[in-house]
Amino acid sequence: MSAPIAVYTDLDDLDPAPGVTLLETAGFEVRVLETRDPDSIAEGAADATALLVGYAPVDADLLARLPGVRILSMLSRGHDAVDVDAATARGIWVATIGDLATAEVATHTWALALAAVRRLDFFTLHGRRSWLDRPISGPRRLSEITLGLVGLGRIGAKVAEFAAGSVGSILGHDHSGRAMPTGVSAASLAQVVTHSDLVSIHLPLDARTERLFDADLIARMRPGSWLINVSRGGIVDSTALADALDSGHLAGAALDVLDTEPPSAGDRLAEHPHVLLTPHVAYLSDATARDYVLTQARNVVQWHRTGRPLHPVATPASVPL
Repeated sequence: MSAPIAVYTDLDDLDPAPGVTLLETAGFEVRVLETRDPDSIAEGAADATALLVGYAPVDADLLARLPGVRILSMLSRGHDAVDVDAATARGIWVATIGDLATAEVATHTWALALAAVRRLDFFTLHGRRSWLDRPISGPRRLSEITLGLVGLGRIGAKVAEFAAGSVGSILGHDHSGRAMPTGVSAASLAQVVTHSDLVSIHLPLDARTERLFDADLIARMRPGSWLINVSRGGIVDSTALADALDSGHLAGAALDVLDTEPPSAGDRLAEHPHVLLTPHVAYLSDATARDYVLTQARNVVQWHRTGRPLHPVATPASVPL
């Protein structure tokens, strides 16, 4: 009997070696494609049983070209790159790495928030060239800031924990009806954006949240406020955000994600002087660089041994098509 085949699509800058070793020890033949191109994936994984996915889009058409795949294991907590409904209909498991990076993403968010308050967008750009230059809108006193959190899952709640006792007040909105963490006042989305000096997004990207922060919602944000996004770039209308920064309606944005990654030449947000941009690294630490790869592989190994991965998104149809 031939060995089952596990194929990595893309890993960006993470080293797959620990995951490859784990899979090979469990009896898999492993290939690393390092591509997001659907045709290349369809060719390189045509006989695969397991597909280990970074940010490559996996839609219904691609799944139809991979008839042997029984599990898609993601290299992130999010799974918006995959058509989960199409996968589950075909009897394919979709699994994520779970909540491995809650502390890292929350810490990164809080670091961006502090950088925004202290106007590091301006001072890091001007400090070495014009020592006495000052922004029109100077740094705010942290204790006078209202922080707005949109999404109060584990990450949003951890950011609230960091901010408690430092900012003046914290407003929170969560569509799921979760109880607000200590120190957070429940508010509608409109109230959060209208009354906050910093608005931080902690949501998954799905049909409900795609372009949630559109031109209308951004226009309702408090003049001179900041938008922080460490979730997914597609939650924000990038053109509307760039327009609000150009007009001066928003003082700045602190982003770890864009709707196109890496950004193309001329990307307005990537090149904007009032955007603090980090390259999708909020999750990254020495611990997560190891554990992401291992947990992604462990999902596949656990499924192979027991029929169920460690962190499934949904239970698929029992009979593969």
